[in-house]
Amino acid sequence: MIRRYALRRVIAAGNLRWRFERWLRRALPGYCAFCYARLTGDLPWCPDCDGDLPWNVVACRRCAEPMATRGGGDVCGRCLRRPPAFDAAWVPLRYEGELIRLVQRFKFSADPRAGRLLMELLVHAMGTTAPCGERLIAVPGSWTRTRERGFDPVSWLGGSLAARWQLPRLVALRQRDAPSQRGLDRAARRHNVRDAFGLEGPLPESVLLLDDVMTTGATLESLALACRRAGARHIGVVALARTPPDRI
Repeated sequence: MIRRYALRRVIAAGNLRWRFERWLRRALPGYCAFCYARLTGDLPWCPDCDGDLPWNVVACRRCAEPMATRGGGDVCGRCLRRPPAFDAAWVPLRYEGELIRLVQRFKFSADPRAGRLLMELLVHAMGTTAPCGERLIAVPGSWTRTRERGFDPVSWLGGSLAARWQLPRLVALRQRDAPSQRGLDRAARRHNVRDAFGLEGPLPESVLLLDDVMTTGATLESLALACRRAGARHIGVVALARTPPDRI
């Protein structure tokens, strides 16, 4: 009962902060977060920059990997050959251009303005309601990298998104501290995070997983398998950005 009351207070505080920031943008003159043009609407970026952002418009509905066209359907060939452990993915942006710099400012410099902007981009693209799931589960950060950075970026995003979507959170556990995925190919990434996560079940039937950048999907795949072992039957994933296949 106490935990439920505390969760309601956190959600209410997050909603209040978001409403205050929207009011502040309306009341005071603002400038685009990308080009510094004068703003007139509620969003912290201008219409021209919105059109220039790398929106992940044509993508596989199972893994959100960018696709050249939908000529072969809405599922990519890789998911047809080897379906992932999750059922659907929502990743509104491609990890390229300005977005790379924004994510790196957030993850490696703990820039709160960059974090808030990334959250605004995600909610702007997906709406104010979670696409699925009874609980939100963020990918738990590496113990070593969390100590080095002083915070866990995905956990921070999870708290903000849970408050915005009014979706209760569950915490996944790291079974071991896997090395960085950077520089590894698809097969090596899957091996690197195999059995890396655990959850105290039973889980609700439907859950939504969160990561910051989805490269091959190996990390979310490992967490999804842990969720299925803990009782989840319907699993969706959300990330800020998806790495294009030619950059993996």
